[in-house]
Amino acid sequence: MIKSVVIVGGGTAGWMSASYLKAAFGDRLDVTLVESDRVATIGVGEATFSTVRHFFDYLGLDESEWLPECSGSYKLGIRFENWREPGHHFYHPFERLRTADGFTLADWWLREGDRSEPFDRSCFITPALCEAQRSPRMLDGSLFAGELDGSLGRSTLEEQRDQFPYAYHFDAALLAKFLTKYGTDRGVRHVVDDVLDVARDQRGWISHVTTREHGDLTGDLFIDCTGFRGLLINQTLEEPFESFQDVLPNNRAVALRVPQPDQAETGMKPYTTATAMDSGWIWTIPLFGRIGTGYVYSDAHCTPEEAERTLRAFAAPGQDDLEANHIRMRIGRNRRSWVNNCVAIGLSSAFVEPLESTGIFFIQHGIEQLVKNFPDAHWDQSLVDDYNNRVAHVLDGVKEFLVLHYRAAQRDDTPYWKEAKVRALPDGLAERLELSASHLLDERTIYPAYHGFEQYSWITMLLGLGHEPARPRPALAHIDPAGARAEFAALKAGTQRLVENLPSCYEYVASLNARR
Repeated sequence: MIKSVVIVGGGTAGWMSASYLKAAFGDRLDVTLVESDRVATIGVGEATFSTVRHFFDYLGLDESEWLPECSGSYKLGIRFENWREPGHHFYHPFERLRTADGFTLADWWLREGDRSEPFDRSCFITPALCEAQRSPRMLDGSLFAGELDGSLGRSTLEEQRDQFPYAYHFDAALLAKFLTKYGTDRGVRHVVDDVLDVARDQRGWISHVTTREHGDLTGDLFIDCTGFRGLLINQTLEEPFESFQDVLPNNRAVALRVPQPDQAETGMKPYTTATAMDSGWIWTIPLFGRIGTGYVYSDAHCTPEEAERTLRAFAAPGQDDLEANHIRMRIGRNRRSWVNNCVAIGLSSAFVEPLESTGIFFIQHGIEQLVKNFPDAHWDQSLVDDYNNRVAHVLDGVKEFLVLHYRAAQRDDTPYWKEAKVRALPDGLAERLELSASHLLDERTIYPAYHGFEQYSWITMLLGLGHEPARPRPALAHIDPAGARAEFAALKAGTQRLVENLPSCYEYVASLNARR
């Protein structure tokens, strides 16, 4: 029986792992987390998937408890600006496509849609809520889609059956601080110390880590949350890291924390923004009281100094006192994230650029799958293999989905964007892009293994970026369009009612903070 786990490294990955293990196994498992107070974490504003609510529900936490403690706000989707051409934008929402007579509204839009209105505004509610800066909840706390509300209990993100309409923005460092208290209150041993050495036994498995002040910390299972260093998984166990930079060349970022003292007047945007730039893209994440922003770029096309100047001019003109955080990103994944008695979670396992807010998603998926495949004294290799296969599928599917963003984008006005059109493609994506030139993709023609993105996400990105099929599906010419027209009209009417009745995002988030 596995009785003890040692987590090396704190931050979001470490404390999400520690908290989840304690919620799952309680006192039947000893959990120790060791972190140095001299190692900085990459604490920029974080955006998430809507499935992150499975994590908080598993811990028994309501958003009113943790969101105000983390400068949190709501995220209804991602707004992509300038990816198609300067001045153009579209939204990637947390919202599945409606259907009429067995075909999605996206299919019907290609045949019957009002082309004076963008695809996303015609087929989804969310874009109008974003532009009106609406909260997804009324001031009494009720969700605008009430049938989707309520606790999920102990379920995982892979088990999400209905699409929840929002995710979150939050300060990652503050979330780690909140989860530190949650975990230690439930028995996590917190050791603040420097790890000097990682020891291996005769099998090559990790036996203990040696710390400066607390000596040796022994455990049955070790979790590597040491970030890009991969202290246990890469440096000690020498597991190979497989780079994605042949298809995803962005390898650096520079980030700023921009105060927003006048948010009551300017409002709070309930979405992440990804703005295409000459050599990459800039994220904008609205938090309560500040903005988290950063420029993700390729150092083959832009120097760190140029990137910082571009970001400051874009996000914080005249605020030269703001400290810039320059980040070297390791893009790719370990060949295996579980090796012997060591599991890598978070950046030590894998990372792709944060274009679709996948960082927290990878952490959550990794720790959920660890609980599901948790070992005993037999160390069943089939459980390890299943874990590694699931993690690899998620990473490879997200890689493919992100590459689609660059290949399908219409921009080709700089060397960076010209190169995006001729860069190598992951296996399978070329075939999917060829299919999408004929008809919209479906659940059988997108990346086949679970990776967090559904059919509607692939369709939204392709149509939003301007990659449309040559013609509508021929079958629609033989179907009475009355049902589709009625669905479009109902969507428009329902959207208008919500825009008129929902409070602003700032108003609702401010009310949560007032209750602290």
